[in-house]
Amino acid sequence: MNKIALAVAALGLATAAHAVSEADIEKSFNPYKDGVPKVNGLAAGTVVNKANVEQFKDVLDPGMYLVVKNGWYEIKVGATTSFDVDKHYVAATRANAGKAKLGDKPGELTGYVAGRPFPEELSTSDPRAGEKLAWNYKYGINWGDGAAIYPFYWKYRNMESGQVERTIKFNFHFLNFKHRVQHEPVPEITPNPSQLFRAIYVKVLEPSDLKNTQLLIQRYEDDAKADDAYLYLGFQRRVRRLATGQTTDAFLGSDLMIEDFEGYNGRISDMKWTYKGAKNILMPYYNHNEMPLSDEFKESDGYKFVNFTGQGGCFPDITWQLRKVYVLEAEPVNPNHPISKRVFHIDAQVMNINRTLIYDRKGELWKSWTIGKSHPDHHLPVNKGTGIAIDDSFSMVDLQSKHCTTGQFKGQVDPKLNPASMFQVQYMRGGD
Repeated sequence: MNKIALAVAALGLATAAHAVSEADIEKSFNPYKDGVPKVNGLAAGTVVNKANVEQFKDVLDPGMYLVVKNGWYEIKVGATTSFDVDKHYVAATRANAGKAKLGDKPGELTGYVAGRPFPEELSTSDPRAGEKLAWNYKYGINWGDGAAIYPFYWKYRNMESGQVERTIKFNFHFLNFKHRVQHEPVPEITPNPSQLFRAIYVKVLEPSDLKNTQLLIQRYEDDAKADDAYLYLGFQRRVRRLATGQTTDAFLGSDLMIEDFEGYNGRISDMKWTYKGAKNILMPYYNHNEMPLSDEFKESDGYKFVNFTGQGGCFPDITWQLRKVYVLEAEPVNPNHPISKRVFHIDAQVMNINRTLIYDRKGELWKSWTIGKSHPDHHLPVNKGTGIAIDDSFSMVDLQSKHCTTGQFKGQVDPKLNPASMFQVQYMRGGD
């Protein structure tokens, strides 16, 4: 068989409809059914620090290894627990197993209805396994059909001095227009003439110089179509459309770009995806109500936010679990992109991105990105039983400039906080 025939055969294998078994689905959503991963010397209560980091190097991603080795942070280990995924999403996966099929090019998917598109165990020998994993993330259950971070505090910190340079209070809202499984209307919100898949709406509440700044991101069902993004500046009292490149600028002077939101906030077609395999590493999964929480911000219902610790106060004061992850490398297709690649560590059960290494254009490690997840049954009452792992803390550390941005969440899986009208440009002009 010549090279062209081999390539065609490989493409056919990658794009053909696949047989997905019940065992595949069970393994995908219940990876700890037959036991949790174990490493000699590592147990709940272990503290991984500068003194013993070499012993546990294999259960740390390279960014966390560097942070701990430098003495900037100590990782407190908690017991590995199952974060059971919403039963409606699992049922949708089962009902639609095998229907999703890759197209000829990245960003093309046919036959997808709802649930996890590719629940079967992926293989590094599959040249398009990276794309399948990227689709699993895109059509995953991060925030479910809709939720809000209400409110959300960001702090800009000097990592060397510990000085908090700025604190911003936001509300963030997320809504799926299509492929809904949990909250009415199911399976989609209509009318939807623009054929949006998902949208994010952000509003600044404090400080006064940024108050009423708003961001709206509309993502289309067609991955080939660029997102629409709009910014409303309160002091200018007008909406302006963001150019595509602005999603990779520092957002409001923070260490994050819009493309970093939720782990990765871009299109499948924007990246070249390479699956690097599965491994067991420490991940920021925990029970919110069992953490040493902060008394800094006062909420009327008594809710307290995750605290921060370590060098410059740049790291969440939480416990970490040894969990199965998939390692996924994403290289920007655009040669003018400010980074050379991201290495995502995607939780195998939840399929969310919780640890990311970001490399600059020279190929050197630039940023270390952590999104902490709380079990929904150990959080606010509104989240109990939702099967949605709750984004609860974040830390974006610029390892080169020794600066960080941290986030403290009050995540709420509450459809009432996310009316579809909120995710339209007209809403941004609604007044201060």
